[in-house]
Amino acid sequence: MTPSLFRSIPAVLALGLASIGFSAAAQTPAPAPAVAPATAPAPTVTEKVKEGSKKAYKATKRTAKKAGHATAKGAKKTGHAVANVGHKTADGMRSAGHKIGEKIPGTAENEAAKKP
Repeated sequence: MTPSLFRSIPAVLALGLASIGFSAAAQTPAPAPAVAPATAPAPTVTEKVKEGSKKAYKATKRTAKKAGHATAKGAKKTGHAVANVGHKTADGMRSAGHKIGEKIPGTAENEAAKKP
């Protein structure tokens, strides 16, 4: 056997024994506290359900309020966008009407186009 093997065997044995000691120490229960703190009686199932339903109601109410505000904000922006598109379309149609009117004799646009 090589000399490095003789050096590693004690290290492996020490590591193995240490791991056994650590796992045994981890399995032993912790000592009980000297004085147990006074605790309130545990809430009943009915009390737990009431508290949970209150929290759920408040969360739902808060979420519904946020959703309502977001919907109103979105509807307002949509209304503005539709109005803007409508105005641009109407302006375009008027512009097209003026250009057509310039070519038709006897219209106000035709007379206005001739003057300058």
